[in-house]
Amino acid sequence: MAFSSYIGSNRRGGWAQSILPSSSPKSKLPRKSRKRAAIRDFFIANFFTIGLLCTLFLFLVVVLKYGVPKPISSHFKSRASRFSRTRKPIYRKPVSYGSGNHTLWGANVDITTKDLYEKIEFLDVDGGLWTQGWKVSYKGNEWDSEKLKIFVVPHSHNDPGWKLTVDEYYDQQTRHILDTIVETLSKDGRRKFIWEEMSYLERWWRDASDIMKESFLNLVNNGQLEIVGGGWVMNDEANSHYYSIVEQMTEGNMWLNETIGVVPKNSWAIDPFGYSPTMAYLLRRMGFENMLIQRTHYELKKELALNKNLEYIWRQSWDAEESTDIFVHMMPFYSYDIPHTCGPEPAICCQFDFARVRGFFYELCPWGQHPKETNQENVQERALKLLDQYRKKSTLFRTNTLLVPLGDDFRYISIDEAETQFRNYQLLFDYINSNPSLNAEAKFGTLEDYFRTVHDEADRINYSRPNEIGSVQVGGFPSLSGDFFTYADREQDYWSGYYVSRPFFKAVDRVLEQTLRATEMMIALLFGYCQRSQCEKLSMGFSYKLTAARRNLALFQHHDGVTGTAKDHVVRDYGNRMHTSLQDLQIFMSKAIEALLGIRHEKLDQNPSQFEPGLVRSKYNVQPVHKAISAREGTYQTVVFFNPLEQTREEVVMVIVNRPDVTVVDSNWTCISSQISPELQHDKSKTFTGRHRVHWKVSVPAMGLQTYYIANGFVGCEKAKPAKLKIFSKSSSIPCPTPYACSKAEGDVAEIWNRHHTLTFDLSYGLLQKISFKNGSQNIVGEEIGMYTSLGSGAYLFKPSGDSQPITEAGGQIVISEGPLMQEVYSYPRTAWEKSPISHSTRIYNGENTIQEFVIEKEYHVELLDKDFDDRELIVRYKTDVDNKRVFYSDLNGFQMSRRETYDKIPLQGNYYPMPSLAFMQGTNGLRFSVHSRQSLGVASLKDGWLEIMLDRRLVRDDGRGLGQGVMDNRAMDVVFHILVESKISSSSNMVDNSLPYSPSLLSHLVSAHLNYPLHAFLAKKAEDLSLQPPPRSFSPLSASLPCDLHIVNFKVPRPLKYLQQPLEDSRFVLVLHRRHWDSSYCRKGRSQCSSVVDEPVNLFKLFKGLAVLNARATSLNLLHEDTEMLGYSEQVGDAAQEGHVVISPMEIQAYKLVFKPNQ
Repeated sequence: MAFSSYIGSNRRGGWAQSILPSSSPKSKLPRKSRKRAAIRDFFIANFFTIGLLCTLFLFLVVVLKYGVPKPISSHFKSRASRFSRTRKPIYRKPVSYGSGNHTLWGANVDITTKDLYEKIEFLDVDGGLWTQGWKVSYKGNEWDSEKLKIFVVPHSHNDPGWKLTVDEYYDQQTRHILDTIVETLSKDGRRKFIWEEMSYLERWWRDASDIMKESFLNLVNNGQLEIVGGGWVMNDEANSHYYSIVEQMTEGNMWLNETIGVVPKNSWAIDPFGYSPTMAYLLRRMGFENMLIQRTHYELKKELALNKNLEYIWRQSWDAEESTDIFVHMMPFYSYDIPHTCGPEPAICCQFDFARVRGFFYELCPWGQHPKETNQENVQERALKLLDQYRKKSTLFRTNTLLVPLGDDFRYISIDEAETQFRNYQLLFDYINSNPSLNAEAKFGTLEDYFRTVHDEADRINYSRPNEIGSVQVGGFPSLSGDFFTYADREQDYWSGYYVSRPFFKAVDRVLEQTLRATEMMIALLFGYCQRSQCEKLSMGFSYKLTAARRNLALFQHHDGVTGTAKDHVVRDYGNRMHTSLQDLQIFMSKAIEALLGIRHEKLDQNPSQFEPGLVRSKYNVQPVHKAISAREGTYQTVVFFNPLEQTREEVVMVIVNRPDVTVVDSNWTCISSQISPELQHDKSKTFTGRHRVHWKVSVPAMGLQTYYIANGFVGCEKAKPAKLKIFSKSSSIPCPTPYACSKAEGDVAEIWNRHHTLTFDLSYGLLQKISFKNGSQNIVGEEIGMYTSLGSGAYLFKPSGDSQPITEAGGQIVISEGPLMQEVYSYPRTAWEKSPISHSTRIYNGENTIQEFVIEKEYHVELLDKDFDDRELIVRYKTDVDNKRVFYSDLNGFQMSRRETYDKIPLQGNYYPMPSLAFMQGTNGLRFSVHSRQSLGVASLKDGWLEIMLDRRLVRDDGRGLGQGVMDNRAMDVVFHILVESKISSSSNMVDNSLPYSPSLLSHLVSAHLNYPLHAFLAKKAEDLSLQPPPRSFSPLSASLPCDLHIVNFKVPRPLKYLQQPLEDSRFVLVLHRRHWDSSYCRKGRSQCSSVVDEPVNLFKLFKGLAVLNARATSLNLLHEDTEMLGYSEQVGDAAQEGHVVISPMEIQAYKLVFKPNQ
């Protein structure tokens, strides 16, 4: 049933209807002059000719104004994209930050989440029937001029793993739910439904009969069934890296488009535990127009609802041009279940969850009032009671269009359940719709139905407030910037625990991500450069395992996957999937380097590789170990490094050897200076493993390969120089390993140094005390290792019982290694436990032109493995002299930074924030202290100058959020940080007092890239005789290193299995670029490592050496749209790509489809 109040206003047809002949009766007015009669007769006689000419004229006007119409990319019956129109010029005074060519202009918005936090008192006032709100009322005349249009949206939230594995859920529930949807919707065209997770739909599609598939397609085509989001999963937004978010969305969206023929444009994210603006940005650049979110802090919801700001335009904080604007609907109440979606009073709403009647297995309403079957006798009373809730809910929003979700976890599992809901609601709708005096119209709807109608109403009626900035793109709503962390659902219950839960698997997630990215690059390079059937056969044969790896990474981005909030056996399932894919990817890479180096091409797909990865895992739940090189006298073993970054990389590397008498030579058999030191382990009784670490400096081409040799008995080269060891141990003696010279560490402090800084340690505790720089300045660091006791914490919640307490005591074991390339302080601290839960190493490097020489490397080995650590949460805290006023910055998804401030009005746990890869604090003097991480963790700055990071947590209790268990499956693991201390070289505004987002320095970006995208080392399986010296072997595909602020997010062949089936002129390759924004007031060190930064367009046609790019087309991040203006990019993006010149603004991510032609 169409709504009479808006159906005539559809923009796509309005102007055409105005020239149709009128159907009203002819006028009875007296005839005027003969001249007028002649004119009238002329018009009547030539009506169709004149009508055609008018139509053509208006068509030309529309084309000139709006451009040539684009093909509709969705089956849903909706008007063209709201963002496809040429953007109007924006005349607003933006706010700038940065300087010079790298200035970024800040967004003008009506609301920032920082301002909300400043305003809200967080008193948790009891609101009565709506506990977290207030007593909602209405006058009754609000809908006199614009009736209430109610869209009830049936849905079923299907977690791809939580209490059951994804396979168990599918077999027991989800396949029945999808069967039910198809059958029940097919019975009645008025019924609607939405579906989100492609991981389940893809599996169901494989199992479904042709008849079911046809019915499903019919439901999609006629608008009864909408695919929303369409990602492989509904991803977490706190821990996931933006690479993985793009990957999981692309995997789902591409499968959906290829199989169902649909490109979604509305996002549905009801269950992630907090929301990131990164997700809004990525969705916008994928062609999405609208978002729905649910889990935000209940006090923020209340504040937004009070001002009717629950629907807003989300704008990126750096976006002065409003190019990132996307419309957002925030659900107002506690949960997405039926009791908390029809209105503010859950006791009443629960009465309209008809699946809770006796006979179904859902729990009864906890408020004591239960659903009743609707019939002719009670329909009036029931309908009016429900409508009262609808009306109350609608008063929280600006428009008279209302969204009412109707579903819960794994709902609509049977025909009986679905029929019960649809039947009862249709009776209620019929009553409401048959009574015009109610000024309401209710129906089942999809998300598209709702958003289309709300935008139509906002186009007709001006809902903008005086002086409201709003958006040029979508009128009537406020603009907002910021993120929605940390989420609290009630009282003091802040969901900051999941930032750290299952940190072992959070680390595996990143390893799989960077290994998949490297493999994608290798496959693309093989297709581009090898030009042999064996290479194509290898890549195409691997395509099934590549797809599995993409999907296993995508699956873990689920909001109960990477979050660490699933049952133990579900975590094992995720872990095994990732482990299998890691092994598959490493085997492929081992073979691919043979082809790229020209070692071998024949039967690559059949024969084992000559190489193996330098780091290997024996099982899904153990740390990787280094394979040891065992070169006997007179032999050498080959080591090949792959550099997945876009700049040539000079770096000090390490491999393990069994024999210390080794020499390192490069691909030309030139001697390389090297250092040898003993391998250490987390074992108080046996500190040394008996193996040795060889360090040397390498240079590896951008996205290329370089070969080195570890030789034993190579005449003419100096052997690796042994490090000097200093040992401190009061409890027991540590034997000196061969062939090292050992001495006893004396005094109260110990120092290690390189040409940039000196580190000072407290010898009794083995903890870092201060950093001294070559210019004479010093900075206190005050490293502290502590534990929270947390009797209320669980997988989701962090609820400490007071502050953390230090756990280290005087008298541990310390080993200091001093060598020409690497110096290290290893500490096994004394604690109250016989076996310490932590040991740690601090390293600095000497390597000219390396990023490492500016970095302090911290590696913490963590083992919270037994009941001694129950209900404990382990942290490291850096107590510096940085005057940051408890203001710090943490990253969002590895993409952008967010300003954080510690508030006394919020409990400790609410001042913890996600740290996917970086946190820094800066003092009023410009000193910046940054900690880079290679995995997602939680971070806080609880006192001035303090930065603390949680490392692991072991919790006995369930925290009451449905999981039904604690977190007890801890694994031994290593957490690695790279610490960077920088001073400003130019003045800019005070970061402590400024509310705008700030960016890392260029050096900081490079440190993060090197940490998160490490060199991949591959070792020859067999040693070779020194008399058999191969020719130089390297591979360098890029014409030159890319500018240092330009990052290749991905270079891939999206569908390698179909590669040979596609014409040569097709775009079979995809290149995704990200231009980083960097703080130029810290540029000096970073620029010294860089050949250039992006000051002019990059020429894609000349990017690759010996491989011509014939054509480049800009595309959306999910690879499904090529209308760049619709995606929010400037016109330059699409136009310049056709000529190969890429113009990328700071912060932007842009994707290009490439056509290659090998140079002959």
